[in-house]
Amino acid sequence: MPTMDMLGSYWSLAELATNGIILLNLIGALLLGLLVGYERSYHGRAAGMRTYGLVCMASCALTVIGGYPQFWFGGHGAIVTVADPTRVIQGIVTGIGFLGAGVIMREGFNISGLTTAASIWASSVIGIMVGVGFYLSAMGLAFLCAMSMIFLFRLEAWLPSRHAVAITMRFNKGYLPREDALRRIALSRGYEIAGGSLMIGSESGMQEWRFVAIALSKSSGATLSELSAELTAFDGIDSFQLSHARN
Repeated sequence: MPTMDMLGSYWSLAELATNGIILLNLIGALLLGLLVGYERSYHGRAAGMRTYGLVCMASCALTVIGGYPQFWFGGHGAIVTVADPTRVIQGIVTGIGFLGAGVIMREGFNISGLTTAASIWASSVIGIMVGVGFYLSAMGLAFLCAMSMIFLFRLEAWLPSRHAVAITMRFNKGYLPREDALRRIALSRGYEIAGGSLMIGSESGMQEWRFVAIALSKSSGATLSELSAELTAFDGIDSFQLSHARN
């Protein structure tokens, strides 16, 4: 039967001090995750600052609470714990990982749902921290996750970045495009073809080229409408498709 002393132990000075240390670790992990994520975001990749920040911070939370087992369950782990909680945590994290994978979708060069998957996984970590009694840290993690998802896209929009465009071109029968000429044309429009993204297919004598073009800078690169107008006027192209890409 829980007593007031037992409930109060969850908010003791020792517990609060431990939660403060955990929060400092979470903030540090978030900042480092954002740093790595910005590099990916700058190069037009699908997993950007928010995804890396959430995953890095949640991973830190799971790791750091393992260093304070004496403060689990308000310091009453020996009384409350019946089974090994680390095995329960392992099962939760693995199961939620499969759940998060279900919201990730890929269509061509475009990948979506990574931030949602990371937020689902981070939410499971918040629940784990509440479960083991680190209430203040759990609230701090929830606050940092929410702020990351609400405001970081504005920071990403403000920071220098390079947008990407997925391009599919189907050429007229018998027309043989050249890769070096395609790369020169892309550069003249403010783009470069992403390494390893070029795919070439052929059917009934008609070649189809698919690739991702990344802008040289945030302010460079022709718009989709401008690219569409140029491709429409090009004699060698039978059909094409353009879309913004996160690869």
